[in-house]
Amino acid sequence: MNAPENKLKSALDSGKTQFGCWFNLADTIGAEIVGRAGFNWVLIDAEHGPNGIKDIAIQLQALEGLPTSAVVRAPVGETWVIKQILDAGAQSLFIPMVETVEEARNLVAAVRYPPIGRRGVGAFVARAAQFGTLSNYLQSADEQICLIVQLETKTGLSALDDILKVEGIDGVFIGPADLAADMGYLGNPKADEVQKTILNALERISASGKAAGILSLDDQDTEVYLSSGARFVGVASDVLTLNNALRAKAEKWCKT
Repeated sequence: MNAPENKLKSALDSGKTQFGCWFNLADTIGAEIVGRAGFNWVLIDAEHGPNGIKDIAIQLQALEGLPTSAVVRAPVGETWVIKQILDAGAQSLFIPMVETVEEARNLVAAVRYPPIGRRGVGAFVARAAQFGTLSNYLQSADEQICLIVQLETKTGLSALDDILKVEGIDGVFIGPADLAADMGYLGNPKADEVQKTILNALERISASGKAAGILSLDDQDTEVYLSSGARFVGVASDVLTLNNALRAKAEKWCKT
């Protein structure tokens, strides 16, 4: 049996726009609730969420079989971290703070088995291969991996054109918050200069044929990003949605 189809990768390859939700709460029940909400994808965040490898694995279990695709954002783009996340069953990886074409090439190698790449071969004990019961996993896994790199600094954007030429990268995601900070607008990603930079990057990514990604929690901004070619768009956050909803109720009913 082959590795299962990565429906997110298939959708992006066919040009479909995919909308998702950031999930930072590191909770299996929460993951299942978000996974049933109707988003195309849910991102398990191990960079800014309290997620270790076991947390990631059990959230992937909670999302399995639901009508959404699981994406895991690694804390860093280290080969050993990526190996563990892949073995836990992730097929779509999101790597933060990529700044050079060399890093991009190394990431492509990290998600592929030898002789093409350098992913460690431990499928017979890995959840990814259903603990050895997917007999053709090693031969089919590579083609189902969706690799999205995140550019969020001026240095990263300066290497964008070269990174876009790297085969094996499915999408390039612009990180507004860190980019704004690096450009001197800490806490203000809506600054005109930052927005111009973001729109230019999205247009270039889209023109390359790779999926252009962005996090946008403002519906008006989302429409602008979509018109500039964004196809992998985070439109919600579990923490912010919960926080805002609860605060609104408290403000309404708990007046002193």
